[in-house]
Amino acid sequence: MKVTLNILLIAAVLLLLYMCYRSIQTPREFSAEKEKREKAIIARLVDIRKAQIEYKNVYKVHAGSFDDLVKFLDEKELPFLIKEGVLTDEQLEKGMTEREAVKKGLIRRDTFWMLAKDTLFGKGYVAGEIRYVPGTQVQFNLDTATLTSGSGYSINVFEASVKFDDYLNDLNNQERINLNDKANKQGKFPGLRVGSLTEINNNAGNWE
Repeated sequence: MKVTLNILLIAAVLLLLYMCYRSIQTPREFSAEKEKREKAIIARLVDIRKAQIEYKNVYKVHAGSFDDLVKFLDEKELPFLIKEGVLTDEQLEKGMTEREAVKKGLIRRDTFWMLAKDTLFGKGYVAGEIRYVPGTQVQFNLDTATLTSGSGYSINVFEASVKFDDYLNDLNNQERINLNDKANKQGKFPGLRVGSLTEINNNAGNWE
């Protein structure tokens, strides 16, 4: 009887120690994996922002869908400037401009036309992947709106986002619930987002 009680006591202690260990380790593991995933997601959101800014430079509005944005990247050609040489201090002091230096053959400025994806992101960029959360088949939410500034101007804005529930859904459920609760209590978006449909924020990301 005494031996049995001792065994049960040891088992209970071991279980308690394990539970204490997991209570410390689980948040750490969750945080580490969350940070890893968010690093890749932020890089993708930065790409979306870069593409949307250039899309707006061309069409005066943002792309309303990823189909439009991918088509722009895959088909639209943009100018790419190659620069060789710079004006010297002496040339600048004499008031020489870049245009004059180019005409005299002192420096080189050539413009080439390249696909938008190559101009913005370099050769080999797969435009179709821009819509997906890295490592998943989950698509970012993308939308546009027109807001009125304090001075009465109409401003075109866009927002691309993904929620905690979409990119952390296979991790510890309670940790994810805690993240959502914290964001909701602080009035923040429960996930990662670039741009905004409700405020003019110069296309900032909520991680910045």
